[in-house]
Amino acid sequence: MNDQLKKTIEEEIIKTPKEIQDVVNSVDWITISEKIGKEHSLTENEIINIQTEIAFILIGAEHINDLAVNIEHKTNISKDESEKIALEILQKICLPIADKITENAKESLKNKKPTWDQNINFILSGGDYTEFLRKINTNTNFQDKPNPEKTPINYSKLEDLKNKFTI
Repeated sequence: MNDQLKKTIEEEIIKTPKEIQDVVNSVDWITISEKIGKEHSLTENEIINIQTEIAFILIGAEHINDLAVNIEHKTNISKDESEKIALEILQKICLPIADKITENAKESLKNKKPTWDQNINFILSGGDYTEFLRKINTNTNFQDKPNPEKTPINYSKLEDLKNKFTI
């Protein structure tokens, strides 16, 4: 991985919550992804493309369910091979990170009393402990919330982020 890409990834990970940063930095996902790429005889550029996709997932810019399709589109490999790689990434990188995040969230809950918002979000998420890591503004006036139908959406933001990772 080149230094510019590594620097860009580090800058984006710094923007995530501290709990997420600590867990992501505790797993050597770059080395693991390089091993996975070499085991599947990928070129250096293809490995970098896969690492970029993993970085997008880690910073929340992409959804993990799209990983296999994104790998297939960014590399010269078949659908079956990209699904195998995505499964390996899930098992060796994403699940250990998710397990550590869940473990840390459970540990931090022992000393804190969650708010009603966090409890509801936890239930609605299907048991995602990261809901307890999110900070919720308890002084919310529900009438001040923006109406999603009237709020303009900046579609270029994701594209700008993706362009930062382009080599």
